[in-house]
Amino acid sequence: MKEISRRTFIKGAAASALSVAALGKLGGFTTRAAAEEAPAAADQYAPNELIPNAYLNPQRTDFRTNTKELKTLFSPLKIGPLELSHRMVKSAAGSACYLAGLTDELLQYYVNFAKGGVELIYVEGIGELEPPADGSEMPAETMAFGKKLVEECAKYGASLGYQWAQFGMNENDMTIDDIHAIQDRGVAIARSFKEMGFKAIEMNAAGFNMGEHFLSRFYNTRTDEYGIGSFENRARFVTEWIEKVKAECGEDFIVQILIDCLEENDNIANNPTLFTPDKAVTTPHSKVTTVEEGIEMAKLFEAAGADCMHLRLGPLGHHVAQFGSDLYFILNGLEGATGFGTQYDFKRHWQGLLIGDTNGVGLALNVAAKYKEALSIPCGVVTYMDPARAPDFFEQALEDGKVDFFMMNRPLTVDMEYVNKLREGRIDEIAPCTRCLHCHIAGNADNAREGYCRVNALTQRVMREGGPATYELPPAETKKKVMVVGGGPGGMEAARIAAQRGHDVTLYEKRGALGFMLDFAGMVKGPHENLGDLKNYLIRQLELSGVTVVTGTEVTKELIEQEKPDAVILACGGLRPELEIAGAKVVGIEEFMFSKDLGDDVIVYGSNAQAFDTALWLTVHKKRVNIVTPSTADELDMQQSQHAKRMMTSALYALGVNAWPQASIKEVKDGKAIIVTETGTETALPCTSIVNAADMLVNTELLDGISVAETYAIGDCANPYNIALAIRGGNDAGRAV
Repeated sequence: MKEISRRTFIKGAAASALSVAALGKLGGFTTRAAAEEAPAAADQYAPNELIPNAYLNPQRTDFRTNTKELKTLFSPLKIGPLELSHRMVKSAAGSACYLAGLTDELLQYYVNFAKGGVELIYVEGIGELEPPADGSEMPAETMAFGKKLVEECAKYGASLGYQWAQFGMNENDMTIDDIHAIQDRGVAIARSFKEMGFKAIEMNAAGFNMGEHFLSRFYNTRTDEYGIGSFENRARFVTEWIEKVKAECGEDFIVQILIDCLEENDNIANNPTLFTPDKAVTTPHSKVTTVEEGIEMAKLFEAAGADCMHLRLGPLGHHVAQFGSDLYFILNGLEGATGFGTQYDFKRHWQGLLIGDTNGVGLALNVAAKYKEALSIPCGVVTYMDPARAPDFFEQALEDGKVDFFMMNRPLTVDMEYVNKLREGRIDEIAPCTRCLHCHIAGNADNAREGYCRVNALTQRVMREGGPATYELPPAETKKKVMVVGGGPGGMEAARIAAQRGHDVTLYEKRGALGFMLDFAGMVKGPHENLGDLKNYLIRQLELSGVTVVTGTEVTKELIEQEKPDAVILACGGLRPELEIAGAKVVGIEEFMFSKDLGDDVIVYGSNAQAFDTALWLTVHKKRVNIVTPSTADELDMQQSQHAKRMMTSALYALGVNAWPQASIKEVKDGKAIIVTETGTETALPCTSIVNAADMLVNTELLDGISVAETYAIGDCANPYNIALAIRGGNDAGRAV
């Protein structure tokens, strides 16, 4: 049994990562950069070769350095009359608690951003907080809630803005009176929020909202003064609203305009009939808004009185990619996948203006630079602006004058103390966003139940049935000796929480270092999801929390009895069922990257996220892949977010990967796997090997019969699913012990 210090602890973790990286070169497989430098031998199959798609948008790794003082990031910024001490603004997104109404959770959600150092917070559309649509007086309790929200955030130096997002609806058929009525509704909303004490309002004139539908030649087919005959006409809906708000609320009330600063075609079947199905109109796809067009309209917004701009990208058919365009980098080796089975070439699409080689980090900074050069009002930009993950990169963008401020959401939601930690130089203590997009699902009541954060176990769970009662950690009433078994994300989270509450916690890991499976997952999934950062963050938290870490020790029932803990938290992972098929070469999922003789035709057995990640990696490495699973079609890739699943399944299908749900493999013979399909027919698939990615089984036997009164089983050993649920289980167990 080996107890390790901080120095050996970190050294061991680094060694683990390096050893896994080195293993990636065994069996002929390497990283894409190494593959490009390793020409194939002429007389043998060259597994270093990748499919052509993998070379379309090569990524670099030199943009994440941390050598600069963040002087510009933490320099003053003036927006209208408001003065901020830094350049990070919370965008109006991600607060699914708004669907639950005017609750304590909603209040505390925004107050936490203020506590964490955010000084300007935009609140997402909350119908219950807006004035009645019939023009009647605002209920006193509603006004009181809004004022309390403002007052509580102001205690920490934060000001609030509100986003008005009027969804698009038949703009081409509206009368002038209809248009004015919508504008006036937006003015009434602005006036109401000013009365509550809000300092700003933002019109969401992007995406599928009404403002965008007037601005865009793609959607707008009007021929009157709100039509596409001139930039003034296209911008008129927005400029008139700006003027009305300023007249009603005063020049000191900040007006921010959110637009698609650059559009592109992602779905060739898309057309303006998306929201007008009775109108069979087809519009040429060349009518996307260029950066030059957007700038001309932004000049008109500025002239009308807008105080600042919020710039985001505008793919025409994919909503989440409009504000989270780093989604285009979620597929390792298929960067630029659109979600429609096609792939962008970032050197040519989007006018060649996107920063397409940094895994989606700061994707639109060069576009924002063009707006900033043309305007005199401050310009902010969104799409994974995360200075903690690439400090020099973002500081340099500010120094170069590309943008005035960063609109941020996911990084702040993952760690609400983000700004304060970054200001204090505690960058290694900032929980990373892993960009999985579990946090965003369809905007309906299910959002409040199904959306969650992979890393922050409280987001969209706290103060709800089945979730933690408070954001704060209650101190332990009685200090206990707690044994945590397993050094994966769930085990590390459980140990962190239990120790922070005051317990004496020892975490045991049978391997030589912590987070091995996060290393492995990072190799398969690539750098987009920041899984290495997650591992390092959790390890750092164990150190700060005073957790004793013991590696190289497999916990047995005898060890548990010997140590006599008051509580055991089991996080040892699930068991993969063995797959025995006559005539088949079966490879375990943890070995597939390192196998020298998979052959060219690989069947991935399983339907979970790991199976799909495996299928993608193999496909990118020029294997011909089929997925066979006993699960139903609805269960394919279900552990990933709906957005990751969409990107994955559309891309794999376009590359020729077929999934066979509710199927079994009967035998393998003469290079063919005979499978029994869901219809009962037999089909022969080419097969040189099978990767066993079957769903894991429960693995809690270690807890049976031990003389410990308080036991918990979390993560894959109890409920095999994904990283998010493992961390959630760890947080809950750490709070319960």
